[in-house]
Amino acid sequence: MTSVLDLAPVVPVVVLDDAADAVPLARALVAGGLPAIEVTLRTPAALDAIRAIADEVPDAVVGAGTVISPRSVADAAAAGAGFLVSPGWTDALLDAMAMSGVPFLPGVSTASEVVALLERGVTEMKFFPAEASGGTPYLTSLAGPLPQARFCPTGGISLASAPSYLALRNVGCVGGTWMLPPDALAARDWDRVESLAREASGLRA
Repeated sequence: MTSVLDLAPVVPVVVLDDAADAVPLARALVAGGLPAIEVTLRTPAALDAIRAIADEVPDAVVGAGTVISPRSVADAAAAGAGFLVSPGWTDALLDAMAMSGVPFLPGVSTASEVVALLERGVTEMKFFPAEASGGTPYLTSLAGPLPQARFCPTGGISLASAPSYLALRNVGCVGGTWMLPPDALAARDWDRVESLAREASGLRA
């Protein structure tokens, strides 16, 4: 698979309470140009949602977010997740992700964590929480001494701030939720989601 960082400029971060919404939501995001979709493991519906998207939306690359234990790695891989994202990492979690055979983005927020991952041969990471951890100035500072590290910043990023992240040479994509407004999801307004996704997918240009 192409690197998760290179699939689209934005990875929607999805929290689903009803797995029945997974397929129409994923189809709207894909139609809008955002094929990489991170479904967070924060609700009981998450694994069923991942399974449904993997089975029924072939143009989507569905991943699992909030992966925080070896068990969640195994569950996400079994559900058909095409990539794994964690908010942080431990040696046990990193080992489990590496052994799963599924591409993964371990979370970092400090230079020491980045260096530790580089020692383990991991060069693609999630920078989280992006805005609270220093945002674009911090990532710019990391690019000099650690040019081999590439990031998907997530956390507090908006349509307005995303372009400044995407302009950095060490950023492949950003994660965000602004194309998934709660009122649109509650109303199952998939046309609006598609429109917002199309706007987000055009940010790289």
